[in-house]
Amino acid sequence: MQADKTTLSDLSIFHTEEEQSVFHHLDFTTTIGGKEWLRYLLANPYSELEMIKETQQTLKLIIKKEEQWPAVITNGTVMVVQKFYDSSIDAIPHDPNLFSSLYYKIVKSQDFSLIKFSVTHFIDFTIGLKNIIDCFDSENKPKLLQVMVDRIKFLTDKPVIKAMMNWNKKQKLSNKNYLSFGHYLRYHFKDLAFELVEIYSRLDAYYSMAMTSKRYKFCFPEIRKATSPFINAKNLYHLLVATPVAYDVELNQHKNFLFLTGANMAGKSTFIKAVGVSVYLAHVGMGVPAESFQLSLFDGLLSNIQVEDNISRGESYFFNEVQRIKKTITKINDGRNWLILIDELFKGTNVQDAMKCSTAVIEGLLKMKNALFILSTHLYEIGEGLKQYNNIKFNYFETRIEEGQLIFSYQLKEGISNDRLGYLILKREGVVNMLENL
Repeated sequence: MQADKTTLSDLSIFHTEEEQSVFHHLDFTTTIGGKEWLRYLLANPYSELEMIKETQQTLKLIIKKEEQWPAVITNGTVMVVQKFYDSSIDAIPHDPNLFSSLYYKIVKSQDFSLIKFSVTHFIDFTIGLKNIIDCFDSENKPKLLQVMVDRIKFLTDKPVIKAMMNWNKKQKLSNKNYLSFGHYLRYHFKDLAFELVEIYSRLDAYYSMAMTSKRYKFCFPEIRKATSPFINAKNLYHLLVATPVAYDVELNQHKNFLFLTGANMAGKSTFIKAVGVSVYLAHVGMGVPAESFQLSLFDGLLSNIQVEDNISRGESYFFNEVQRIKKTITKINDGRNWLILIDELFKGTNVQDAMKCSTAVIEGLLKMKNALFILSTHLYEIGEGLKQYNNIKFNYFETRIEEGQLIFSYQLKEGISNDRLGYLILKREGVVNMLENL
């Protein structure tokens, strides 16, 4: 599924302040390599339904086998495995005996200590890999997981590695054991060791995705190919909100355009991002924050939420809004299935101009049946003229005023809101009083 950098930024999939990112919220990895793989997987949603389903099956199986996941492999273990090959040590004897092992330990004590330390961590690493093989070997695995497990079995099918994998950790290793294992690892296993680290890192990323889905009680969406796009979500919410309000969302070929109104801070932007993030995660193969979620396979997701001006290029806010809309129209005019998210269209011009521009854009987009649109606006006045179109839905977020205080229900209701509470918010925050006392 296509999603450009602007969309990833709008949805906070990644963020310069990592704690504000979706990525940070999903990160339960235990290794640096696993974190890098998670970032890669999250940045590359699938376009093929088969890969989405295989990923879902893989995560479900990992959840099932959570208690058997190898805790013995830590980030420290992986780092020791990798750094062993970068360390500078004297040649390790090929076939050490009792005398040569003792000699190496005494004369080259620092090198021996490093070998001993590294071999100990290598044994932990191989035992962890054996746990993964044993964990999934008897299961009916999706191809995605099957390939990784089979590759681990092939790469570890060496007599020395087998001995390490089956080593009884209660049994002390001799000097000869350390040097024999160290020699084989150093001179015969380097490339295979790095490949095994890479495979485990990827599995660590899938483990993180699985734990996210389990711990946050996400549902795995039902996703299928369809000639016309659709979304049917029950109790969907934004995963970055501490105490979220859930929404029911239904869009399809008959009602493919949602016209969303409501006052500032009422919840419009959060709602739009909640839908966008959930559709995005569905195409990564993850669970999504909802009670249930059915959707079509989308070819692309584009957003127009946080448009900025560009001083160096002499481009105004409004100009960049126009360019983003132009890019969107060009992209989605290809007959494929798209989800388009637009928050507060044409904020960069005066109200009358914004109303005229917004009406022209919306009436044009309503002609496109191959896309779903969610558009929020303060320009409720244009809603009346749009009611002539059968494929548009009107929803709003209600705001009440009780004893001078703003009450936000964050509930999605049918209709159009004419609330304009900017001045009240300005007054509530004491800004009006500050200005009067200047």
